[in-house]
Amino acid sequence: MINDKILGLIGLAMKAGKVSFGADSVEETIEKRKAKLVILSEESSERTKTKFEELCKENEVPIIIYGTIENLSKSIGKNNKTVIGIKDLNLSKSILEKYNGGDIIG
Repeated sequence: MINDKILGLIGLAMKAGKVSFGADSVEETIEKRKAKLVILSEESSERTKTKFEELCKENEVPIIIYGTIENLSKSIGKNNKTVIGIKDLNLSKSILEKYNGGDIIG
């Protein structure tokens, strides 16, 4: 049971087919201008963080660093995913509101 609203919204995006995951897939999603938000695990390597921060800045995509590899992966029903791209504008706005608004449980 996921009691974290951000992880719940990520799961909802996954069910809607609006998520890309894994470095190559998310990078492609950003370059095709389909990514509305990128979420990196707090456990991502510095190299990965730098790469995606630069890529997101170049393409004007918001990026947040949130959660562990385990809970991000679990929220989309996968294993070992350190980077997730959200392709739905409304869901990405909701996630950013929760991230910035402090309305997070857990």
